[in-house]
Amino acid sequence: MLWQRVKSVLSQKVSDSDFTLWIEPLQCIQSDAQSVELAGPDPYFCSWVRENYLADIQDAFHDAGFTGGAVRLSVGAAKKEQPLLPEPEKKQSQLRLPSMPVARSTVRTLHPRYTFDEFMVGESNAMAYAACEAMAGGDSALSPCLFIEAGTGLGKSHLTHAVAHHVTSHSPGTRLHYVTSQQLTSEMVRSIKNNTMDHFKEKYHNQCDVLLMEDVQSLAGRTKTQSELAEALDVLMDCGKRVIFTGAVSPRNIPDMDAGVRSRLSSGLITTINPPDRRTRCLIIERKARNNKLTLTGEIIEFLADRIQGDIRRVESAIIGLKAKASLHKTLPDLDMVKEIVAGIIGQRQELSSVLIRNFVAGQFDVSIEEMQSKARKKTIAFPRQVSMYLARKLTEEALSEIGKAFNRDHSTVVHSIRVITEAVVRSGSIRGQVEHLVERLKNQG
Repeated sequence: MLWQRVKSVLSQKVSDSDFTLWIEPLQCIQSDAQSVELAGPDPYFCSWVRENYLADIQDAFHDAGFTGGAVRLSVGAAKKEQPLLPEPEKKQSQLRLPSMPVARSTVRTLHPRYTFDEFMVGESNAMAYAACEAMAGGDSALSPCLFIEAGTGLGKSHLTHAVAHHVTSHSPGTRLHYVTSQQLTSEMVRSIKNNTMDHFKEKYHNQCDVLLMEDVQSLAGRTKTQSELAEALDVLMDCGKRVIFTGAVSPRNIPDMDAGVRSRLSSGLITTINPPDRRTRCLIIERKARNNKLTLTGEIIEFLADRIQGDIRRVESAIIGLKAKASLHKTLPDLDMVKEIVAGIIGQRQELSSVLIRNFVAGQFDVSIEEMQSKARKKTIAFPRQVSMYLARKLTEEALSEIGKAFNRDHSTVVHSIRVITEAVVRSGSIRGQVEHLVERLKNQG
């Protein structure tokens, strides 16, 4: 039988212990002229064999006369009886599986829902998502170093958790270390006190395939930690290991950072997660409500998307509060209930200002704040800008010069915009309807 001949060849290529542990349990469940399918007892087993022995197995098939192409691995239904390992003698160190790495992964507790499937992708985070997905899959075309810059609650932790979930489930043998910069500093201080810095260096230099580090800005001023990190990064990057950093600010803006460390942090891809646009916020609210088995109307979703911007954790807080209040009253959430919950999270509605109106109108017309403040004169940008200035004059007591500052314009441009929209409202019922709708929405934000 072909598989028996292949096993005979493999027995000459690998050690007896490796053959017994990793080759003997494999079963040949399908074989034809084109391909062979081997089955292992579980996903972890198959992953380890695929990474460490598949090339030898393919060579052995060719040596045994197989002229087909693919040799595939899958999870089989049964596992052959394996001889029991000998009882360790007293005071003997714990036995370790042959060929397994000495060091284990160190992974902080992962949020079960922080996976790639649960991440809502929008224009503000698409590049960061794609980069993390490629890094998790070991895409060699991407730089092995990635830095994600994002404010609080915008999804950088979600993405790093997703990378860790993917790596640990698809490549269990990968040595992944996931720490915050504070944890790295504490670990190094303990190593210095216990005189075990050699172990610390071994762990991060030679026993690490993927390094995930959050809150890099907390390393500011920590000279010794920065020095050890720089040394570890040199080793990891030279070996093509994967490194992902997250921080609230970009590497160039972290204060009290050694120039060498700053250079290493900036050596790969730097991507920014911006606050999600209105459409993405609506999708996030829908997803989180569905995860919490909460039914929300379109009006409530839009209200939440308009009132809660930036930190997505506040959306989660609002959803949890709504679910609790709706359960207590044994009714579905209504707008009054939502307003009460939101007021408790972000406070009562702020007084309308030109900045708030500008941001609101930008979201309604799907235009960025940068475009509203730019010199662009395209109608798709100029019209929302003019409407914002008109509404700011109509709904606030701000001077024309103050309104102009929100758009990087002088007071004469504000006057022109007010005149244009005033004439348009008189002339066009459609524009009048849009403006009245925006006024109503702004007044009802509280």
